[in-house]
Amino acid sequence: MDLDDLGRRICVLGPSTSGKSTLAAAIGRACSLPVVHLDQYRHLPGTQWVERPDSEFERMHDEAVEADEWVIEGNYSRWLPGRMRRATGLVLLDASTAASIVRYFRRTLFEPDRAGSLDGTRDRVRVEMIRFLLGPARKGRVRYRHAFDEFERPKVLLPDRAALEEYYRRNGLTRRGR
Repeated sequence: MDLDDLGRRICVLGPSTSGKSTLAAAIGRACSLPVVHLDQYRHLPGTQWVERPDSEFERMHDEAVEADEWVIEGNYSRWLPGRMRRATGLVLLDASTAASIVRYFRRTLFEPDRAGSLDGTRDRVRVEMIRFLLGPARKGRVRYRHAFDEFERPKVLLPDRAALEEYYRRNGLTRRGR
């Protein structure tokens, strides 16, 4: 399934640091769609990932989901059903835990202006994030796969880095900053 088949409301899911933000930005540029990075909604800018109150995040999330067109990347399982109801297409990046950890170090150390980063924040390697990648993020992969399997509209499974690279190539997508 190619990008054109996914419609104008595309949901991008996958484990933390799997490449969701970069892919969503590339899709947004290619399709002239607004991109929503849920981490930027969930966390306060200029902080080291301090969360907004649930009610504020939910309001921002729901307003974005109600728009006519979007690429929304991020998980936040509690709010996923609303996104899935409105999505016209779904992309699941199913990166392994090992790949996610390698990507975490690479992006934290060498990609300060990556897509989806918090404004005014310089990422740094945090033990909490490594623990998250080894624990809850691994369990989340099962939830994302289940959501993918139940989604009845156009969808794309990218099970590894090679499949992701092929998807970029086949759809003429490019990586670059925000």
